[in-house]
Amino acid sequence: MRKISFLRQLATQISLALVGLFVMLPIWGMIRLAFDGSLKGRPTEFRLLPKVWSFDAFMKVLDRPYQSVDFQVLLKNSLLVSASAALIAILLGMSLAYAFARFRFPARQSGLFALLLTAVLPPVAFMTPLYIILSLLHIRTTLLALIVTYATFAMPFCIWNMRAAFQAIPKEIEEAAFLDGANDLTSFLLVTLPLALPSIAVAGLIAFLMAYSEFTIGWLFVEKADTVTLAMSIYAIVQTQYSGGAQPWSYLGSLAIIMSIPVVIIFLIFQRTLLERMMFGSTSD
Repeated sequence: MRKISFLRQLATQISLALVGLFVMLPIWGMIRLAFDGSLKGRPTEFRLLPKVWSFDAFMKVLDRPYQSVDFQVLLKNSLLVSASAALIAILLGMSLAYAFARFRFPARQSGLFALLLTAVLPPVAFMTPLYIILSLLHIRTTLLALIVTYATFAMPFCIWNMRAAFQAIPKEIEEAAFLDGANDLTSFLLVTLPLALPSIAVAGLIAFLMAYSEFTIGWLFVEKADTVTLAMSIYAIVQTQYSGGAQPWSYLGSLAIIMSIPVVIIFLIFQRTLLERMMFGSTSD
């Protein structure tokens, strides 16, 4: 093993510490903002610790963070929309990803390029056609419209991610299943799919996060307060503050922290399983 010099190791540690500080400082600033009970408007000075420790902001946003809508309704909308969009993107994209990875058919490269093009285009470019289509279907102002929209935006990424996972699985494993009498569907469900589950789970998690944190397109469709999500309510608080509203900025910090709790819980639950499967594979089960 090649020994690393002291100066290089020191420079590496300092660089990693700066990166960690760059990541943690905004998070700590949000935490400090949430617990500072002395704020009556926007913060006017930089402080590492709250001037007055208080949980009042958390109690307020846990009651009705957006107009007269209960927090439970906002949380239910966010989880329902995000989980449904991720599930649809995975289920519909799985078969297409497998087809792109295993089969050769006309316009295959063109289809991959079209998927890549839709992934790199800004979501704003799809606002007008989505508005027209969803209005014609009479679902524009419902949560179903958000689910369909977010699943559409997440599907190209999921397809490319799962396609790479299917390509990484040796064809010889599937051919061995065929020799044992398995058909295409049985080989996919019992052989290929379990081996690709780590990448599929990562794609689903990212699709969930994309829908969970999106708010700009949501405001294009939502007209009723009871269909607002948590991300949209945070944006509403920010707009209220910059338009001269009377709400303290601690409401923004506390709602952002509460909104991040489900994401942290999901990551902690699946962290060990994902890392183990990515490092050692699933053949050891």
